[in-house]
Amino acid sequence: MNYPSTLKYTKDHTWVKIEGNEAYIGITDYAQDQLGEILFVEMPEVEDEIEKGEEFGVVESSKVASDLLAPISGEVLEINEKLDDEPEYMNENAYDAWIVKIKIKDMSEVDELLDSNNYETALA
Repeated sequence: MNYPSTLKYTKDHTWVKIEGNEAYIGITDYAQDQLGEILFVEMPEVEDEIEKGEEFGVVESSKVASDLLAPISGEVLEINEKLDDEPEYMNENAYDAWIVKIKIKDMSEVDELLDSNNYETALA
């Protein structure tokens, strides 16, 4: 499994890529592996507000439907429309297949995220 050190993580198996006051959010390699073949991704609308710890979407796989919990709060700037047509792309490249891009509401929430070493430890 791959857990890039350039990203932040949650124990709920989401990753966050910070770029200034914006962030990309997706699911980890571990999550996509556990879910199996991803068939559908339900995403919020652009301009929706997402709140840390609250559901912002759903990933449906051949095994289960799993709620996506927001790792940080913010306004949705963009959704990854590629996942509408190719949800299985999350299985192929979990760290390129981001789900949403947000404007970060509270940068202090970023400090609460795990680095790659702590995420791997949490999986053990």
